[in-house]
Parts: sequence; structure tokens; C-alpha cells
Amino acid sequence: MINIALHEPEMPANTGNIGRSCLLTSSRLHLIRPFPFHLDDKSIRRSGLDYWKDVDLVIHDNYSEFLKAIGDARIFFATTKADKRYDELEYRDGDFILFGKESKGLPEEIINSDRGMSIRIPMIKSSTRSLNLSNCANIILFEALRQLNFPGMR
Repeated sequence: MINIALHEPEMPANTGNIGRSCLLTSSRLHLIRPFPFHLDDKSIRRSGLDYWKDVDLVIHDNYSEFLKAIGDARIFFATTKADKRYDELEYRDGDFILFGKESKGLPEEIINSDRGMSIRIPMIKSSTRSLNLSNCANIILFEALRQLNFPGMR
């Protein structure tokens, strides 16, 4: 199973879309507080459709609690500041892919905790900062699942 973790997500629609992707790929979604919306928010239900109630969801009160809960599992930090592309490494069952909030990405202290685990999606340089969070999560999630031969999927 691949784990997608969102550090302080800000937009319920992105969270709903990512939750839907997690459900349909047997991946687990981890949300790290704080986040400014309620999980019964209409926006989450709209983007997650009627699937939201079935999402394998774990909520962590803060980043320290998240780290404590996952033990020694590998965490990849998705950031535009990474040198390594997301497709240049080997994913394993149980890995975590951590994404930051939509407006700021991951905090520097998280990225700097293990810079070797930072990954990026290649993009052209432009005035646009990055791709949409739910698109990024899907791009990297599906590469990890491809490497694992799409477990349990047809």
C-alpha cells in the first residue's frame, strides 16, 4: 500500500480529489492538522463524490504525531525545491509521499530533515509556481503504483 500524506491542506476540493484517488487505488490518505475545513464539508463530498465515507483515512494532530505514528517508514517529500525527479527512485510497499499545503508547500525544516528524500515533478520555468496539488499527488501515486505492478488493480 502507498500512503499519501497531506501536511496542513488548505483546499477541501483537493483533499476530496486525493481521497477519491486513494480509495480507488487502495492507498491510504493521511491528513496532518491543522486544516481550515471540516471533513464533512460540502466541497469534499462534491469532489470525493459518495466515496468519501469509504476512504482509508488517518488524521494526525500535527507533524510530530504523524512521525510517531508511522515509525521508521520511508517518507518522500514532494517539493518544487528538490533535485531528484519522482521517477528516479524505487518505491516500496508502505512508502509515504508527503505533500505540503497549496499556498506554501512543505516547510523548509521538513524538507531539510532529509533532503535526499525530496522529489519533484519536472516542469518548465514560468510564473506559475506549480501544478495543482491533487494533480501532483496523482502523478506520483501512479508512478509508485506502476512500479509495484498496480497491486490489486485491474
